[in-house]
Amino acid sequence: MIHLSTNTLAHPAIHPTPSTCVSKRALEPSLVGVTKRLQNITARYARSVTHSARRIGRSLALVLPLVLVLSGTLAVTSVPWAGSPSESQILTAAAEADDVSVPAKQRAPQDVLRDRLLVQLQEEDPGAALTGLQRAVEDRPSLARHCMSIARSLGRAAVQHYGPTRAQSYARPVCDTSFASGVLHAS
Repeated sequence: MIHLSTNTLAHPAIHPTPSTCVSKRALEPSLVGVTKRLQNITARYARSVTHSARRIGRSLALVLPLVLVLSGTLAVTSVPWAGSPSESQILTAAAEADDVSVPAKQRAPQDVLRDRLLVQLQEEDPGAALTGLQRAVEDRPSLARHCMSIARSLGRAAVQHYGPTRAQSYARPVCDTSFASGVLHAS
């Protein structure tokens, strides 16, 4: 029988030597170690995700108001009333005007008085219109500051209706002779 030594024929995979032996603990990591490593990786990942989310949030906080302001500005400038209206819009507005009963805009008292006196000038004569102007100013002193412009308007209308010579014959010193001034400028 041949006696072989274990050192000469021993193959490390079949018969491991003490130098090639690795402890079972080193080959199989413990469950606690794996858990700690996973927790560490998860914490690092969570920190990076949180950091990324914060950066995105800050970027949105800066950019979103600008986008909203610009889009609002663009929306206002692109509406139809910013430019010239088209025919369809005019027709729509005209159609709506029939349905809505909006009271007429109040006219200023001096405009109402001027129109009434111009009608009186054409129906009667400029003397009656000047008398009506004088009485209206006496009744409502707030009309005194408009008396000169109304008298000039009456003078211009008298020239158109009666001619310059006949209109000048009705001149009286009402409102600092503004009637005569209106007659002179219309001639």
